[in-house]
Amino acid sequence: MKLGYNEIMITSMYFNDINDFINLEIGVKRFQGNIERFHFNPIPLNEYSRKLFTNIETFHIYNKKDKIFNDGKIFKKVIWYTVDYSTYLKEKEKWDVYKNIRYTQLDRMKYGEVIPPEVTSIGCQCFDWCIALTRIDIPSRTKELSSNCFSGCKSLKSITIPSTISTIGSDCFYWCTSLTSINNQNIQFISKERIFVNEPVLVSIETPKNIQIINGKNIEKKSINEFIIPSSITKLGEYCFSGCSTLTSITIPSSINEIEDVCFSRCYSLISINMLSPVSEIEDYCFSGCYSLTSLTIPSSINKLGRYCFSGCESLQSINIPSSVSELGEYCFDRCLSLTSIIIPTPISKIGYKCFSGCSLLTSINIPSSITAFGTACFYKCGCEEMLKQNKTIPENCFQPY
Repeated sequence: MKLGYNEIMITSMYFNDINDFINLEIGVKRFQGNIERFHFNPIPLNEYSRKLFTNIETFHIYNKKDKIFNDGKIFKKVIWYTVDYSTYLKEKEKWDVYKNIRYTQLDRMKYGEVIPPEVTSIGCQCFDWCIALTRIDIPSRTKELSSNCFSGCKSLKSITIPSTISTIGSDCFYWCTSLTSINNQNIQFISKERIFVNEPVLVSIETPKNIQIINGKNIEKKSINEFIIPSSITKLGEYCFSGCSTLTSITIPSSINEIEDVCFSRCYSLISINMLSPVSEIEDYCFSGCYSLTSLTIPSSINKLGRYCFSGCESLQSINIPSSVSELGEYCFDRCLSLTSIIIPTPISKIGYKCFSGCSLLTSINIPSSITAFGTACFYKCGCEEMLKQNKTIPENCFQPY
């Protein structure tokens, strides 16, 4: 298939910086003039790159610190970074378009408990302990429910979670003791611990203690171990399986391309993980506190192990780190009390703060010459501490608490 002008414009919208655009026009003669065809900026601009995008009429602002241009050809701005609802109301008369509007606790106190239709996210503790609140309507544009946003709403009886929601923070409905009914047209699974909803991003909430009805029907709470992640799911959201204390095994299918923070944290009974997915990172706190996990094979697609990702996995005895990994995050294997040996592959250049701290049985570890950065306390109270002190390339603060 031969790419035309329209196709290459669509493709170049995903370029990272101005050099990608320039290299395209230098490398492929028939795509010369591609930059001039844009009537908006697909990337943040500076003084130099603004001169190359000569026909911009709509200016996109992606980050708060982006350079803003107000020359004669620009007649509209599109703001992508998150603003609170109060800021949006002040600025919308300028004909600017705001893509991400958060309803905060201060907004709620000022404008009331009816969430405006423009809102795309509900902020942390927005409705925290609104004990008189009996029902809430979440707008269809809303994509995120932040941590504790409805916690303590003791009178809340019913809520509809729209299919647009792709992020649900921790303790979102904590202490909603009157919540008996939930509506969602994309229910995936109902367990005793969590209710899983939506696709292609799978998100969940802790199963309310007194929940009785979902989508107008009496519910049956099943064992979490019966849940098979559907192939329609491409992403596991934050806290998705967090706190599923009876989960013993899980298969992550090949359809999954991203696993977000804290996804399997505190799955105390989790013994077996079969990772078939081509994810590139194991995110922060992903498997932290999985006390029963004894071993894990990390796929070769992984290039980074995030902060605290296996922290507190007290039964973890062995783990393979593939050569694709280049960085071990802070507290990565902190307090892995049963870990006896580990092989660090050559591409790794950094060991994070307290990475192996408290691994008291770890007696076999290699330190490749590729490592140029050692985090403080990375080997503090580690079983191989005395042996590693003989390696003069390792700084002394690696063995100190802070």
